[in-house]
Amino acid sequence: MIMTAAALSAVLAPVAAAPAATSAPAAVRTPYVDKRVNACPGPRPGCRPGAVAHYWYKRGSASRGVGWVYASNEGVRSGTARWLVKKPGGTWKTGGGWKRAKRVTDFVEVSWGRDGHTGPKYPAGTKLCVQFKGLSTKGCVTLK
Repeated sequence: MIMTAAALSAVLAPVAAAPAATSAPAAVRTPYVDKRVNACPGPRPGCRPGAVAHYWYKRGSASRGVGWVYASNEGVRSGTARWLVKKPGGTWKTGGGWKRAKRVTDFVEVSWGRDGHTGPKYPAGTKLCVQFKGLSTKGCVTLK
């Protein structure tokens, strides 16, 4: 079957006349920036102790909100941990009280706080550390 130019244009006309597909709406830009920092100061493999912190801030702000702090310790069956905070130029303070860690296979873990834009606020450059009783090494992260 041979198609003439007129027949071809009649078939393609509805496609050309159809409105172009609209692009997806631009992502709504939230006023907050969410970050996660982690540290594992111990020898590899293993993490004795491991620290993770979720923090958030408004764009352009020098204040950082800490949503949650997580501590883990590999190669142990039990433990108790707390987290500490040191503002730039300040001294160490307790961020969260001692808490018993729960065993997960070959490591223990504990956390403080919750998801969302809640929790204490600190200036950028603040250092957070997790400490397990009986372990001299701390896992530390810095809020950028």
